Amino acid sequence: MVRHINLLLVFPLLFNFFSRSSAAPVTYNVLSLGAKPDGKTDSTKSFVSAWTAACGSKQPATIYAPPGRYLLQKAYFSGKCKNNAITFHIDGTLVAPSDYNVLGNVGNWILFEGVTGVSIRGGILDGQGTGLWACKASGRNCPSGATTLSFSNSNNIVVSGLTSLNSQMFHIVVNGCHNVKAQGIKVLASGGSPNTDGIHVQLSSSVTILNSKISTGDDCLSIGAGTTNLWIENVACGPGHGISIGSLGKDLQEPGVQNVTVKAVTFKGTQNGVRIKTWGRPSSGFVSGVLFQHVIMVNVQNPVVIDQNYCPGNINCPGQVSGVKIRDVTYRDIHGTSATPVAMKFDCSKTNPCSGITLEDVKLTYQNQPAAASCANAGGTTSGLVVPTSCL
Repeated sequence: MVRHINLLLVFPLLFNFFSRSSAAPVTYNVLSLGAKPDGKTDSTKSFVSAWTAACGSKQPATIYAPPGRYLLQKAYFSGKCKNNAITFHIDGTLVAPSDYNVLGNVGNWILFEGVTGVSIRGGILDGQGTGLWACKASGRNCPSGATTLSFSNSNNIVVSGLTSLNSQMFHIVVNGCHNVKAQGIKVLASGGSPNTDGIHVQLSSSVTILNSKISTGDDCLSIGAGTTNLWIENVACGPGHGISIGSLGKDLQEPGVQNVTVKAVTFKGTQNGVRIKTWGRPSSGFVSGVLFQHVIMVNVQNPVVIDQNYCPGNINCPGQVSGVKIRDVTYRDIHGTSATPVAMKFDCSKTNPCSGITLEDVKLTYQNQPAAASCANAGGTTSGLVVPTSCL
C-alpha cells in the first residue's frame, strides 16, 4: 500500500518534469543559418529560414541576431505557426539596401502578417532613407518608399527596446491588429524627412504605446480609422508633426475612432501638438471618447488643433463640409508655450459640429503672454484655469 501511494506521488512530478522539458524554448541563431554581420552580404534567406524553423516549432522559439550589421531585402514573415511565442532578439542592426529603388515600390521592408504571439526585443532597423528623401526634395520622379516595420492582421504582439532609423516612409505600422504593446521605442529621422510617421495605428484594437521617444519629419504618432482602445503614455515627440488622430473621413464609408488616451507626453518644437484632422467631405466616420492629459508643449506651432477642413489642393471636397462627427474630447492639464499667437483652434464641421469638448486646467502662452483661441462650430465646457480664454 505504501509503495502504491509513493508511485501516485511520483508520477505527477515526472509528468510535470517532462512537460516542462518538452516546452523548453529553442533558439535559432541567424549566424548558424548563414547570415553575415558585415552589412554587405544579403542575409534575408537566413532570417526567413530562422522564421520557418521557429514557426514550425511546437516549443516557444527565439530568433537571435548577434551584434553586427545584417543586410536585408524585403522580409515577409507569416503563417499559422505551431506555437504562439516567437521572439526576435536583435542585438545588431538590420540594414535596408542603400539603393532606395530596391524597396521603393514594395510597400513594406519588414512585414509580419497573420501572426500571433510575436515579440521583437532590441535592435536597430536602419531604413537608409536619406537618398529617397533627397530624391523627393529634388522634385524628381521617385518611388513612394517602404514602411520599415509593419504588422498586419496579427494578435498579441510586443515590440520593446527597438530603434527605427531613417525609414524611407512610415517607421512602424500597426494595421488590423489586436493586443499590441510597443514600449521603449526610439524613432530617429530628420525633421525634413517626408511621410516618415513614427508609429501609425489603424483598424486595430487594444494597442498600447509606452515610454518612447520619436523624432521624425511627419506625425510622431498617427491614428487612423477603425482604431479603438488605444493607450499612449510617456512619449516625447520632436521634431515632428505631433500626435494626430487622422486624417479621417477620406472615404464615404469608414469606421470610427474611439476610446483613445494620450497622457504624459511632451512636444518640443513640433508643427502640432495634439491634433484631430478630418477631410472636408462626406463620411460616416466619427471620433469619440478621447482624453489628452498631462501634456507639455515647448515652442509648438499649433498646440491644440481640431481641423475638419483638410482638403489638399481643394479637390473632391464638395461644400468643404466634413461628415465626421467629433464628440467627447477632453483636454486636461495641458501646459506650455506656443510658437504662434493662436494656441488652441477648433475648426469643426458646419453640418456636424464638435460637441462635448472639455477643457480642464489648460495654460498655453505665446511670448510670455496668454495665447489666443479660435472656435468654429464647436461646443463644450471648461473647468479650472483655462488659458487662452475658452471660445467654446
